[in-house]
Amino acid sequence: MSASVRSPRLAPATSPSRRRARTRVQSPRLASVSGVTTFAIANQKGGVGKTTTAVNVAAAVAGSGIPALLVDLDPQCNATVSLGQPRTLRPNTYDVLCATASAAAAIHETPVDLLSLMPSGVALAGATVELPAIPGSERRLRDALAPVRGRFGYVLIDCPPSLGPLTVNALVAADAVIVPVQTEYFALEGLAQVLETIELIRRELNPALRVAGMVMTMHDARTRLGRDVERDVREHFPGLVFETVVPRNIRLSEAPSFGVPVTLHDPYCAGTAAYLSLARELVARTRATAASSVAPHSAGSTSA
Repeated sequence: MSASVRSPRLAPATSPSRRRARTRVQSPRLASVSGVTTFAIANQKGGVGKTTTAVNVAAAVAGSGIPALLVDLDPQCNATVSLGQPRTLRPNTYDVLCATASAAAAIHETPVDLLSLMPSGVALAGATVELPAIPGSERRLRDALAPVRGRFGYVLIDCPPSLGPLTVNALVAADAVIVPVQTEYFALEGLAQVLETIELIRRELNPALRVAGMVMTMHDARTRLGRDVERDVREHFPGLVFETVVPRNIRLSEAPSFGVPVTLHDPYCAGTAAYLSLARELVARTRATAASSVAPHSAGSTSA
């Protein structure tokens, strides 16, 4: 098992340009988090940056001093491998969903200090067939996570590129959904279906579920297409799109092959800056939502 490494406060830069970059990518301060928030990273389209977003937001949160848990619910195991763990690591999410292991037993350390992982495994693909035959199976992940949620400030669930039983489990277990959207021609394709599925889960299984926001990924601001897609998504979904835009960045692509998030692979690159910024924005939205839900209750208590 890999030894823990503190992230992303690394050795000081030696050149003026490094010092400037260091200031630019300083970790967000997340010292106070109200309760535990569980996010599902979901979009039925593949290749839009779900795993990259899940891994690097989780690492950014952990790097700021808040314990975080990343749950890999994709049978491809990409989040697991991105954190330097083998696809054969057990117990894993398949064991948890099959009730042959507890969530506590399936939580493993990672190379990032304060970031824990519930890994995936290739057997998880079989769960898409097995789960529908089990009454109440859509609540299995939620129920399994309940005893361990208090150990973490944030829980992030990396979903497979589908809206099947695994993603349903993630949405039932989650408080909110982050939807990565690639800034390409078919960006809007399928977004309506994702939002319809979220609404169905909210109506039937998880009334508290909300959309935390959409994050534009793999963005190339040099192209007219990239700029047009970003504008169209913001116009179609006002108020739902994060201000942070994740650019195309070679360091983001390289990091999984080294088994570490980009915050450790290159703490000064544009990819790291984007995900640190997204983490700040996510925490700000979480706190604003928590404050708005508490305010009416407080007002009622005062008037009483």
